[in-house]
Amino acid sequence: MDSKLRNSQRPAPHQPTPQFADPEDGFVRVRGARENNLRTVDVDVPRDAIVAFTGVSGSGKSSLAFGTIFAEAQRRYFESVAPYARRLIQQGHNPKVETITGLPPAVALQQRRGTATARSSVGTVTTLSNSLRMLFSRAGSYPAGASQLDSDAFSPNTAAGACPECHGLGVAHTVSEASLVPDPSLSIRDGAIAAWPGAWQGKNLRDILTHLGYDVDTPWKKLPKKDRDWILFTEEQPVVEVTPQRDRVAKPYKGRFWSAKSYVLHTLADSKSTTMRDRVLRFMETGRCPQCNGSGLRPDALAVTFAGKTIAELNALPLTELAAVIRPTTEVKGAGTASRKQTSGEGNEVAVAITRDLLNRVTVLLELGLGYLALGRATPTLSPGEMQRLRIATQLRSGLFGVIYVLDEPSAGLHPADAEPLLDVLNQLKTSGNSVFVVEHNMDFVRAADWLVDVGPHAGEGGGKILYSGPVDGLEHVKDSVTRPFLFPDGRSTSGGTNRQHDAGPVAAGLAPSVPRTTEEWLELRGITRHNLRNLGVAFPLGVLTAVTGVSGSGKSTLVSHVLADMVGARLHPEAADNDAPPRVHAAASVSGLHQLDRLVKVDQKPIGRTPRSNLATYTGLFDGVRKEFAATDSASERGFGAGRFSFNVAGGRCETCQGEGFVAVELLFLPGSYGPCPECNGSRFNPETLEVTYRGRNIAEVLGMTVNTASEFLADLPSVSRSLQTLQEVGLGYLRLGQPATELSGGEAQRIKLATELQRVQRGHTLYLLDEPTTGLHPADVQLLMKQLHRLVDAGNTVIVVEHEMDVVAGADWVIDLGPGGGDAGGEVIAAGPPAVVARSKESRTAPYLAAVLGR
Repeated sequence: MDSKLRNSQRPAPHQPTPQFADPEDGFVRVRGARENNLRTVDVDVPRDAIVAFTGVSGSGKSSLAFGTIFAEAQRRYFESVAPYARRLIQQGHNPKVETITGLPPAVALQQRRGTATARSSVGTVTTLSNSLRMLFSRAGSYPAGASQLDSDAFSPNTAAGACPECHGLGVAHTVSEASLVPDPSLSIRDGAIAAWPGAWQGKNLRDILTHLGYDVDTPWKKLPKKDRDWILFTEEQPVVEVTPQRDRVAKPYKGRFWSAKSYVLHTLADSKSTTMRDRVLRFMETGRCPQCNGSGLRPDALAVTFAGKTIAELNALPLTELAAVIRPTTEVKGAGTASRKQTSGEGNEVAVAITRDLLNRVTVLLELGLGYLALGRATPTLSPGEMQRLRIATQLRSGLFGVIYVLDEPSAGLHPADAEPLLDVLNQLKTSGNSVFVVEHNMDFVRAADWLVDVGPHAGEGGGKILYSGPVDGLEHVKDSVTRPFLFPDGRSTSGGTNRQHDAGPVAAGLAPSVPRTTEEWLELRGITRHNLRNLGVAFPLGVLTAVTGVSGSGKSTLVSHVLADMVGARLHPEAADNDAPPRVHAAASVSGLHQLDRLVKVDQKPIGRTPRSNLATYTGLFDGVRKEFAATDSASERGFGAGRFSFNVAGGRCETCQGEGFVAVELLFLPGSYGPCPECNGSRFNPETLEVTYRGRNIAEVLGMTVNTASEFLADLPSVSRSLQTLQEVGLGYLRLGQPATELSGGEAQRIKLATELQRVQRGHTLYLLDEPTTGLHPADVQLLMKQLHRLVDAGNTVIVVEHEMDVVAGADWVIDLGPGGGDAGGEVIAAGPPAVVARSKESRTAPYLAAVLGR
């Protein structure tokens, strides 16, 4: 470590030395870290403290906290596991670092969306479902004469508890008369039973019905119900001799009858034709299982109650209401085992013990602002921030001691009112004897830390250095830090208790237009009903930037990303709608103002691809231009190479050993499988003949290895390619490599790539852009770049609507719609709407005081 770095890691001479500043005690010491863009860095980080890792997006802070410190702790743990057992565990990579000393066990809580399985829920993630099932098993009120059930009987994920009809999913795929016969005014001969096959097969079934004595010429709706039910739903398959009608030449044959339901189910189960399966899927209805009413449980489990409610009813309650239901039992005194002989065991000592533990664990979730969630809420519907808070709550109750918790932006997706309790929880983890390392962009969180590690100064190749490691106040003296001006906007340290980021306000910071925009054109939705939105009416101004705010669970994402996106998309792009998909649960009684819009673009944080074959260059389309230039070289022309030769996704130019992936799987006996660079192409993805072709001295693999910043200079004279690269730089992604796999990109990076792809198009105006929390994962400096581009879209005549918690962004919007007042059933209403200054004066809005503080700077 050089002397300059050593000095930067110590507090300034005039500052008091913190209690953990002894370099010989209580530190995790990293030496020679080279993970990703880290430049052989050395850094000392204190244990038993809250440590914030800061820096612009792509600076290397996650590579240090997760890719190095946590990865090394995980590697050491796996080394203690028997080799045979180790190969059954999904392991991370071995970090590129010389040594790390003073490193305790570590737990990583990263930003991940809910698992894709429908069987995962809030209750299973937090293990609260286990306690609730045990409560019903040991202390539930059973029907007279019923035997006590094991806890597994109350789980839809076990053979003992799953409903036999839907197998515990709560959702049944069925057919109905309405789905099989969409037009009951038609006769069978005219095609009333639309689910039946066409051509000869359909005629065959109709002829069989005629021979069975059924009327095929009367309108369907006039047939007796018993006849209609038999034709559609019977499982009988009678065989009759059929003489084809109106065909005197054809000979009689034996024909087998299939009901419409049997035909649909048989085709789905046995047909090899994708076209046929897709066709009959149109006649299936997906909805709540009629046998278990969506609970996924058997009838005997649903017959048991606690506090007058079934386990399905308690699973559906918001956690705030669940706490209220079980609280009376926790307060029962003198409960004895004798009470178990009563009809209800709700007052026995087992019930008291279980409910007290359950209430304590639920209380942690309430403190984290998650009281609007229900135990039965499926995890795929949760945001990454909600998932991380659930994991934090679970860890808080685990009682671990001496562990490093590494958290990825714990404030992400949180309203300022919800962020304050989270800080208290992180302090509880620390006071319990643990260390808390957070990768964070929220300056309020950074100010609350004990220690700060700032990485940078810039992203990618321009980053990877430790600019500072020490108490938070010391960063004020590090001039190269991009974080410093946001942490100390007025040149003062945090010791005075300041809670400001940009004293000059959002306009001077580039987050708002210099002249507020107004509009006379509106997009109005009335009668919206979905989730906690109940008969809601809302109006969005067109041609401006609107921020939709509110506490977690208030209904923001439901309104913008689901209802608004679906209703507008279905009308503007009906050709893209899935007409065979089941109808949405929500409805809007009326939508007006659509004639003023031409396009809808939803810019979300979903991956731009799910495999390493998808990357920044292929997604934006700039790789097409690059391949054409390579194909136009004399060397390529002499060899007869076209543009396709320079794609790693098709045979010809790619390396066939790794199929163009650049790596191969390596199987090791008694050790987990691993991946390594392809021995044939050394990770370049292309075969030697393709790599012989160069453009300005670089082959195609070398161009893919360039960063956006480097490629912008190298390819500056290619108009279409240059425009793509320029827009990527404008949204702060100049540090990414052109060939960087989609699987390595964060949600925020994926969202900005999508935005850049839109920005490079010729702007026609009258487009509606929807973004859900676009500042997630962004440093304040990157937020400024993003907002400039959003304002650029608006200035071009478009409408931008963002769901946002960052108050500087909200203050820089033209219009604000605040939902609330609370989350879940306590939300779903428009509390305030208007320019930021108007919303900031609202007495009912929980957003108002935080917005007023920003506007008052």
